[in-house]
Amino acid sequence: MTSPGNNHPARKIRSFVRREGRLTRGQQHALQTLWPRYGLDTTAPLDLDRVFGRSAPRTLEIGFGNGDTLLTLATDQPETDFIGIEVHRPGVGRLLHELESRALTNVRVIREDAVPVLSDCLPDNSLDRLLLFFPDPWHKKRHHKRRIVQPEFIELLAKKIKPGGILHMATDWENYAEHMLAVPGKSASFRNCAGPGNFSPRPEYRPTTKFELRGQRLGHGVWDMLFERC
Repeated sequence: MTSPGNNHPARKIRSFVRREGRLTRGQQHALQTLWPRYGLDTTAPLDLDRVFGRSAPRTLEIGFGNGDTLLTLATDQPETDFIGIEVHRPGVGRLLHELESRALTNVRVIREDAVPVLSDCLPDNSLDRLLLFFPDPWHKKRHHKRRIVQPEFIELLAKKIKPGGILHMATDWENYAEHMLAVPGKSASFRNCAGPGNFSPRPEYRPTTKFELRGQRLGHGVWDMLFERC
């Protein structure tokens, strides 16, 4: 695709910025030595039964940060397989290190942009649950187009989540919460579990993260949204 009047490809709007901090030695070592065990190649469609060596419920988390939520859920729910997507290497390195130290076998990691991974690598109707916790709110109005939660993104998720599966989102930015509630609320593919226009109580399975606690100390509220795939 090219922009009108030139031969240069149109710039794709991304919902994230690569703000990488310095890798610790441990994170760098984990990336170098543990990626073959836990990392997924996204150059071809994924066979998740082959990847995990079993058929099980599947949860995908987009933007797992430092991996605390994935680690807690994978420990508490060994019967479920988890896939985490994150673009920032320090967080990926930390998660890989913790997966090895805790001997967890039900987690795999992808270090790519979530949208092409969902479009090209994950089979349709392959997820029982999809988690999107505290995505970048892009709080300035001129940046709202960068927010990952958009109608086309929600319809992409609808293809990947099984009927009856759950889309669970959370944010500590009220304006974004209203946006995240409204967009899937307008989709015929999802049903608000709390009723039209309502936020959901935080489910017990979602741990309270350091990021969330920091937001609460700053006086931010936290809003959870659960939608069932129709």
